[in-house]
Amino acid sequence: MNTNIADFYERFCDEGFDKRGVLKYFTPVYEENFNFAYDVVDEIARLDPNRRAMVWCNEEGEERTFTFGDMMRYSNKAANLFRSHGVKKGDMVMLVLKRHYQFWFSILALHKLGAVAIPATNLLTKKDFVYRFQSAGVAAVVCTATGEVAEHVDAACQEYKGLTCRFIARGSRDGWVDFDKELENASDELERVETKALEPMLMYFSSGTTGYPKMVLHDHTYAIGHLITAKYWHNIPADGLHLTVSETGWGKAVWGKLYGQWIVGCTVFVYDFDKFVPGDLLHMIEKYHITSFCAPPTIYRFFIKEGMEGYDLSSLKYACTAGEALNPEVYNRFLERTGLQIMEGFGQTETTLVLTNLAGTTPKPGSMGKPSPMYNVVIVDENGKEVAPGVTGEICLRLEEDKKQVGLFMCYYRDEEKTAEARHDGLYHTGDTAWKDEDGYFWYVGRTDDVIKASGYRIGPFEIESVLMEHPAVLECAVTGAPHPVRGQVVKATIVLTSGYSPSEELTRELQDYVKKQTAPYKYPRIVEYVKELPKTISGKIRRVELRARSEEQAQK
Repeated sequence: MNTNIADFYERFCDEGFDKRGVLKYFTPVYEENFNFAYDVVDEIARLDPNRRAMVWCNEEGEERTFTFGDMMRYSNKAANLFRSHGVKKGDMVMLVLKRHYQFWFSILALHKLGAVAIPATNLLTKKDFVYRFQSAGVAAVVCTATGEVAEHVDAACQEYKGLTCRFIARGSRDGWVDFDKELENASDELERVETKALEPMLMYFSSGTTGYPKMVLHDHTYAIGHLITAKYWHNIPADGLHLTVSETGWGKAVWGKLYGQWIVGCTVFVYDFDKFVPGDLLHMIEKYHITSFCAPPTIYRFFIKEGMEGYDLSSLKYACTAGEALNPEVYNRFLERTGLQIMEGFGQTETTLVLTNLAGTTPKPGSMGKPSPMYNVVIVDENGKEVAPGVTGEICLRLEEDKKQVGLFMCYYRDEEKTAEARHDGLYHTGDTAWKDEDGYFWYVGRTDDVIKASGYRIGPFEIESVLMEHPAVLECAVTGAPHPVRGQVVKATIVLTSGYSPSEELTRELQDYVKKQTAPYKYPRIVEYVKELPKTISGKIRRVELRARSEEQAQK
């Protein structure tokens, strides 16, 4: 290992540790013109050009390995390609590239040019594109040729006339620039474009469960905020091979497939698939000897329910999860099968890692962990006052006046009102609720709108969902409040059954009794509804607002 690379990350932080070796404090360090693409990727390419940056493969059997030298060269080419078609500093450019390696070429190129990258999922339709194009003033788009993405973009362009150029990867299409073909002919020499650390770099349309998505804007320092994500949560050494399961349209991709991992100097593994098949992913871990893994709890749940037997996962040294609350049953079953504790974390599109079980700590199954050393995290009541341990409130970050909070978003783009709603009185309000135990561990309850108020009790849905998920009949479930004339609200469980089980009154009573035995009796679901699938956002989050609306309609009949 190049010793310069092993210690490379230290130039971007001032850090300290407690007696157990656990990260205690972390202060980001950056120059006024910090730019991840130039100052991390290109610098590692200068120090160690043959160091592996990415191992990529797909369902068709293609495989590519890219070094940091390759990433510098291809991102320079992509930057020159974009610039030759009019893309310039400050332009909004949407990237819809699934898990194709062209995504990494493109996002680095946009960083180098000072343009704003807007990663987006390939699940968007014409209506979604029109809204996003108009809201952000998108100037160009880079799309995959697979699926119907390009067709939807073309349809959206009948209403939106602001696109100056459309680039298409892994295929060709009339009226579009062939990204791969022109990339090969582009120059790999690029003079550094002047950018500032606090200028816009990246934007996401947040996948909110209510209303239209908000535009979450981040500056260049956001990349440094993910150093903790990679080194002290994913626990990745410089010689590791890390796999985070996420399509590039979601923020989790840059959490686990880009910024922190490459600052550490490790290799990211990318499996370019369209449909998740548990056995296929387990085979990839086995075949490529993945050393660290991060995925939503749903992935772990499918691993366990569909079987992990017959796979050699001995290369795995560390496992993490985020994206939704972790069920203790999933934690315990994975531990039994692999000997690995799943280290849970919590963050948002607007932030980096906020709560975490850091490397070297002992997790409590089901807890999100403790605050990241980079944030001052508190739980407050409706008046913004910090609550005592054991009391449920909203998770908030204390803001320091006139000081840049690295990792926290700049604003909701073009929406001062929404920005002010989230950031006021010295706090950033996450909209998520939790309670803290006497040891300082945070326990997730739900979104502020999800808390059920029944007969004077405040009931968080996650605890009940966790219990139900332990029953073999339950594949997925969502717990919400349903209107009740006397109690105000009652607990309702909407359930997707596993194969081999069918809806019945007997099963309903069994599930209700099961919850009563595991939690306080007043928390059991008085209403149980069975469905074939739960309503979800494009990013896969359960739309509880839709379930609540359905309950209200049923109550009025």
